Amino acid sequence: MSEPTTIPTHPEEMTASVDMRLGSSVSVQARARATPAGLIAAGILAAAVILAIVPLVRAARR
Repeated sequence: MSEPTTIPTHPEEMTASVDMRLGSSVSVQARARATPAGLIAAGILAAAVILAIVPLVRAARR
């Protein structure tokens, strides 16, 4: 059996890619993949970090 050439993706997966050239010698390529569940998890994590910083800032002001 031959193995598939591409990895199966999530049905709701979102992809983005950017190809950028700076001058004649610099080239930058970026690609990203994300699912809705992953974006929600990242949002929850960011909110938890921000909520944890608030008491630290208040304590530092005293």
